[in-house]
Amino acid sequence: MKKIFKRIMWGIGIFIVAFGIFFIGYTLRARSEVKAMNPAETQQIIPNIYSVKDTFVNMYLIKDGDKYVAIDAGNNPDNVAYELKKLKITSDQIIALFLTHTDGDHVAAIPLLKKAQVYLSKKEGQLLNGQTSRFLIFGNKIATKEYLLIDDQQIFTFGNIKIKGILTPGHTVGSMCYLINDKYLFTGDAMSLKEGKIAKFNTFFNMDTKTALESMGLITNIPTAEAIFTAHYGFTLDYKKAVKDWGK
Repeated sequence: MKKIFKRIMWGIGIFIVAFGIFFIGYTLRARSEVKAMNPAETQQIIPNIYSVKDTFVNMYLIKDGDKYVAIDAGNNPDNVAYELKKLKITSDQIIALFLTHTDGDHVAAIPLLKKAQVYLSKKEGQLLNGQTSRFLIFGNKIATKEYLLIDDQQIFTFGNIKIKGILTPGHTVGSMCYLINDKYLFTGDAMSLKEGKIAKFNTFFNMDTKTALESMGLITNIPTAEAIFTAHYGFTLDYKKAVKDWGK
């Protein structure tokens, strides 16, 4: 009996040590990947479009009158609140929040945006309801149950803002890009930007990089698009130049 107990304890000990080594390695690699990211500073980029920098990630705001639609919700609500003050925008002016996906660095300020209806793709919903795991056995969580699930190619209108969802799975199972007014493409983590050219996102963070690369092909041939806004690698106002050499 004592031998069995000792073996069990040894097994538990080995598992704890192995998991600790794995966790430390994962954390160090994640930090290294994050250091390479280059989000835009908090600013008005062009009339009616604003970037909000939250450490290593951007959320974006699209203005219509005195109201705003947000793309993603940052990594830390306190940081987001501070950056919004710089822009002289209150959280109550944000009436809708479209999530590109549900990773923690894109959803943190949801509790701050009390007047905003939250939208995300139907495919992404499986990371919230336990159907699919994001990492090992863990799914994703967001700080509201009042969200609307939307279809690929579904269109919404808020005043003069037209929003089209484009399903681009790979980074997560339900990652979605948003095309605003047929001109401005907000990609979340569907891609990165390097020297004004699109590139694949950090493989380390992707659920399925092969699918992510296939999804990039869906958003590199939008005739009316003029600009690309990424979550971690800033933006370009020259869509055609950015996508020109992709796939060659």
